[in-house]
Amino acid sequence: MSLPPVPPPSSLVTPLASPPPAVELPLRQIPGSYGWPLLGPLSDRLDYFWFQKPDSFFKTRMEKYKSSVFRTNLPPSFPFFANVNPNMIAVLDCKSFSHLFDMDLVEKKDVLVGEFMPSLAFTGNVRVGVYHDVTEPHHSKVKSFSMDILKQGAGIWAPEVISNLDIMLDNMEAKLSESASPSYIFPLQQFLFTFLCKVLAGADTSHDPKIAESGFAMLNRWLAVQLLPTVSIGILQPLEEIFLHSFAYPFFLVSGDYNNIYNFVKQQGKEVIKRGVTEFGLSEEEAIHNLLFVLGFNAFGGFSVFLPSLINAIASDSTGLQEKLKKEVREKGGSTLGFSSVKEMDLVQSVVYETLRLNPPVPLQYARARKDFRLSSNDSAFQVKKGELLCGYQKLVMRDPAVFDEPDSFKPDRFTSEKGAQLLNYLYWSNGPQTGTPSVSNKQCAGKDIVTLTASLIVAHLFRRYDSIKGDASSITALQKAK
Repeated sequence: MSLPPVPPPSSLVTPLASPPPAVELPLRQIPGSYGWPLLGPLSDRLDYFWFQKPDSFFKTRMEKYKSSVFRTNLPPSFPFFANVNPNMIAVLDCKSFSHLFDMDLVEKKDVLVGEFMPSLAFTGNVRVGVYHDVTEPHHSKVKSFSMDILKQGAGIWAPEVISNLDIMLDNMEAKLSESASPSYIFPLQQFLFTFLCKVLAGADTSHDPKIAESGFAMLNRWLAVQLLPTVSIGILQPLEEIFLHSFAYPFFLVSGDYNNIYNFVKQQGKEVIKRGVTEFGLSEEEAIHNLLFVLGFNAFGGFSVFLPSLINAIASDSTGLQEKLKKEVREKGGSTLGFSSVKEMDLVQSVVYETLRLNPPVPLQYARARKDFRLSSNDSAFQVKKGELLCGYQKLVMRDPAVFDEPDSFKPDRFTSEKGAQLLNYLYWSNGPQTGTPSVSNKQCAGKDIVTLTASLIVAHLFRRYDSIKGDASSITALQKAK
C-alpha cells in the first residue's frame, strides 16, 4: 500500500460524485416533521428499532414524502439522552449524500454517530481524531499519524494476513470434522485481532497469552457498550428498548478490558507510539488512544462487520460465482499473493466492492451544515440552514436506481469494465467516494484502499486453498480443498 500526496481541496470529490448545480432543479421545502417534543422522537425511535427496522423506516418515509430528502428523528432519544437532539435531515440518494463530503459545506465535529457521543472515558479522556473537524488544528496531526501507521505496516501486511488466515482456516477444518456447521465469527475476530495488532501497532500478541486468547473479546465488549444505544441486536422487545436504547452505558463496565489492551499496546507498540510523539506532535497518551481507536474501532470493528457479509455473498452463492473466482485467482497474480497480485483480479475486487455497496460496515454517515446552503437531490433542491444535522443511510443511498441498474441485486461483476470503474465514483462506504483520496483536508477513511485490498487478498487466498466453500454470514458448512 502507498499513501498518495495530499490533493487540493477541489479534488476531494470527483466530478461524477459532485452535486449538480442547484439552479437546474426546482427549489422545494424539505418535507417531513419532527413531531411533538418527546413524543415525536420516541415514536420514530420505536419505528426505527422495533416496528419497522432501519431499511423500512427510511423507505416508508421516502415513499410518504415522495422525496429522498426529508426531516425525521433518529435515535438515541428520550428518556435519558437529554443533551442529544434527534432531529435530522435524511439524505438518501447519491447526489444529496455526496454533500456530506464537501468540507466547505459541512463539518464533522463530534458527529460520528450523530448527536450522540460516547463518553470520552472510553478513549482515556482523549478526544480521538474521528471526532475532529478538518478545521481543528489537531485533526491534521492525528490524520497524518493514522496514515503513517498504515504506511509503516504495509510491508508486512499481506504476509501477516495470509499466515494468520491459514491458522484460522486450519482451525475451521478441524471444527468441521466435529460439527456440521461451526461458527467462524470468533475465529475470524481472533485472526483479525492478531494480524491488526502486528501490522498497525507492531505488537505481537504471542508475548501476552491473556491478550492472545481474549483480546478480541475485550474489544468486542468495549465496542458494544459504546454503541448499544444506537444499534438493534434483535432481542425480545420491549426489553431491548427498555434496557439497551434508553440510556448510555458507563465506561467502568469495560474499563478492565480497555486498560488491558492499552497496557499491551503501550508495551509492545513502542516504536509506533514514539513516531506519534516525535514526528506528529502528539502526547504519548494521545498517540496510544488514537492508535487503539484505529485498531479497535475502525479496523477490527469494521472488518468484523464487513467480512461476514463478504463470506456470505460468496459461500451462499449458487450462480457459479465460485468457479469464476477460482479461475481468476489461479490464473492471475503469479505464485505469491500480495496487494499487487489482487490488483490484477477484476472480478475479485468487484465482488468486494459490490458487498460494500449493499452492506457497508458503517451504514449511517453524518455531517452538520457549516453554513446555509442549497442541497440538491436527484430531482429537487432544498435550503439547509447552518447547524442542521444531515444523515445518510448508505444501504439506500447506494441502491439509488438513478445510478445503479437493478440496485437491489448482488451483481458480482458490477464494478468490472469501464462502466464499472465509473460507478466507483458512487461507492461511498469510506466517508467519501472510492475514487477519492484520504488526506488531512478531508474525513475520508485513511484505510480506504487497504481495506478493499485486504478483503480481495482474503478472497484470493481462499480460492487458492479451496475449490469450493459453503456457508453463510456466521458459519461454514463445507470446505473442499484444492485438487
